[in-house]
Amino acid sequence: MELQAAIKERKSIRGYLDKPVPKAVLNQILEISVRAPSTKNTQPWQFYVVTGAPLAQLKKANEDRFTRYEAPPAEMAHTLIEPEKGTVYRDRQVDIGIRLFNAMEIGREDKDKRIDWMKRGFRYFDAPAAIIIVGDKSSPIEWTYLDAGLVIQNICLAAVDFGLGTCIENQGIMYSDVLRDIVKIPDDKRLVVAIAIGYPDDDFPANKVISPREKVEDVVTWCQ
Repeated sequence: MELQAAIKERKSIRGYLDKPVPKAVLNQILEISVRAPSTKNTQPWQFYVVTGAPLAQLKKANEDRFTRYEAPPAEMAHTLIEPEKGTVYRDRQVDIGIRLFNAMEIGREDKDKRIDWMKRGFRYFDAPAAIIIVGDKSSPIEWTYLDAGLVIQNICLAAVDFGLGTCIENQGIMYSDVLRDIVKIPDDKRLVVAIAIGYPDDDFPANKVISPREKVEDVVTWCQ
């Protein structure tokens, strides 16, 4: 697939087929993706690819913690931060939420369905694999997040070329203590984000949602 097509066609996938992704394919995606640029070529990223029994255990543990409404550990408090009300960023967040809930036929007052939807996120949307991106705490946090963003974009675009879908999410790392225990991530690693990855279920309603983008002329200032 051409790069421009992959960029335009890539979207967040929140429903997956019950079909494992071969390890060789995931490895190829990562081999391609680590060609991302990084600050001073520091390459401040590492990946934990979780599948099979460990992923099943992680999904259950995350969902159990959420069901008990437990707050995430202090190190992950930032995952609960929301865009400020009254800003365009909050408006965009609300808009995509409405689109997804409409597609899934989740009513505004239907608390049970809303909770079930949240649980899906903690289960990596039932994907057959999850990629956990981490950085070293010794690296400047600004570098880590900027550079991780570049490699994350590569992963998502490369996945499209292999017929796979992805969803970038912080729910998958919110309960960091659970993740560190099951996946054995050391305390000196900073959890950046999780990527659910697998073969898209084209019949899943939420997968038909395409998030809108602002017109370029509304976000660009030309200085000539």
